[in-house]
Amino acid sequence: MRAAFYSRQGSAREVLEVGEQPEPAPGPGEVRVRLHTSGINPSDWKARRGGAGRSMIAPLIIPHSDGAGVIDAVGPGVPIRVGERVWIWNGQWKRPHGTAAEWIALPSAQAVQLPDGTGYAEGACLGIPGLTAIQAVRLAQLEPDAIVLIVGGAGAVAQYAIQLAKLRGARVVTTVSSEAKAEHARRVGADDIINYRTEDVEHRVKILTGGRGVDAVIEMDLNSNASHYPSILRAHGTVIVYGMSATEATLPSLWMMHNSITLRLFLIYDISDNDRRAGIAELVDLLKQGRLVHTICRRLPLEEIASAHELVERGDVMGNVVLDI
Repeated sequence: MRAAFYSRQGSAREVLEVGEQPEPAPGPGEVRVRLHTSGINPSDWKARRGGAGRSMIAPLIIPHSDGAGVIDAVGPGVPIRVGERVWIWNGQWKRPHGTAAEWIALPSAQAVQLPDGTGYAEGACLGIPGLTAIQAVRLAQLEPDAIVLIVGGAGAVAQYAIQLAKLRGARVVTTVSSEAKAEHARRVGADDIINYRTEDVEHRVKILTGGRGVDAVIEMDLNSNASHYPSILRAHGTVIVYGMSATEATLPSLWMMHNSITLRLFLIYDISDNDRRAGIAELVDLLKQGRLVHTICRRLPLEEIASAHELVERGDVMGNVVLDI
């Protein structure tokens, strides 16, 4: 089968190759998916580049955890699912062979039925961006009329989180770095938008909330932003963290204790089974209803995986980068 792979860590153009690899066969409890698309996430380029304790888990890696396609074979113990359109989660989590290939074999539960109205490109955005957004918003426990600050509103996760928070009746404040990103955040439902390059975020939050502060922060970079919390978060507020830019962060811990701040961190690859089931059920239901806006900023062929990784690594894209297999 055609696949993209690397056998050493480094820059995208130095280590990524496209060529032939053995076609997988489904084992007990597994399905094989003929992939149409493969989604790229920041964790994919970070694993490929290495560093911060990220080492090779096998001599050869087929990257990417997200993707979508059609089941074409099942292993022993799996009910007949051949012909079912599916999207995939954790495709390359603790496994060497991910979705940047013509086929993947993996546990049946990790291939979720894709509603008829949702395309394969959109399906490749669900496993990490969609589920991360749902888990973050669920943990924030937003009440109707709550005010939430969603950091980086044009990002792949944040643009889903904005929509999910609005569906819960919250008022959404978000930060962006350009007018184009502001327009994107506005399109998916953000109420108030702060350009952190040209505006004082703390001052704007105070004005927007009448000095009260936000009820919750959904955070993509704890290391860079924690120092702002005393100026933007109300007492008894909540911070939900799904990303960071360094291995350690300095927190305003005394202020957080005095103000009874709840800090929750999670890794979407490793949430509980109950949280996973609840998140998938909510996501599938919203897809069936057509309630979510998806943002595919670029689609490239498998052969251009190096360019796709570079786009995501630079961080200047709005939405998701997807490979067509």
